[in-house]
Amino acid sequence: MSAAAVEEPSEQMTLLEAAELISDRLVGHRVEILGGQITVTPPPDGPHGETLTDLMIPLWAAGLHGDTSRVVQGMGLWLPGGPSDYAIPDLCVVDADYQEHLIERNCYDPAVFRLVLEVTSSNFTTDLKVKPPLYAEAGVPVYVIVDRTNQRVMVLTDPKDGEYRVHAVHHPGQSFTLPESIGASVTLSVDDVLGAKK
Repeated sequence: MSAAAVEEPSEQMTLLEAAELISDRLVGHRVEILGGQITVTPPPDGPHGETLTDLMIPLWAAGLHGDTSRVVQGMGLWLPGGPSDYAIPDLCVVDADYQEHLIERNCYDPAVFRLVLEVTSSNFTTDLKVKPPLYAEAGVPVYVIVDRTNQRVMVLTDPKDGEYRVHAVHHPGQSFTLPESIGASVTLSVDDVLGAKK
């Protein structure tokens, strides 16, 4: 009688390891773990980047990139909802000492985030449906969605129990002011944010 071959059990990758592997193989893609699921977003288009640049200018002019706060693109936000969850918002305003609050894998404590902003791309449902409760649960005070698909800007505030209780929707032709809680009063034109005048 022959003996069956004994194989050592193979170790299964953690979500973080799998996300890192995907990120290494899909250069330029944004890899996040949202609600225990790996989400991969293709590189954004040029107008997406222009929108971010156009938004950074008034934030800088308002003094938000200074001694008490910083304006940063693509910074990791550790999410409290799962053991490996993290997001990489397109743009954020954070406390100036954010580097002292690194948690893991280049992701920072949500307590240092004053505002997160997403500009919709091909995965716009993630920004509109998946991320709001995750950012609210993390306690991010202001979540701005530049919804290029539906031509509107949404400002979500007052997070509690995993949801934003205040949803302000702004349409072309309107202006809106970001909450002063981010560190300054910043008024923006929806047309300028959406790039309607370009």
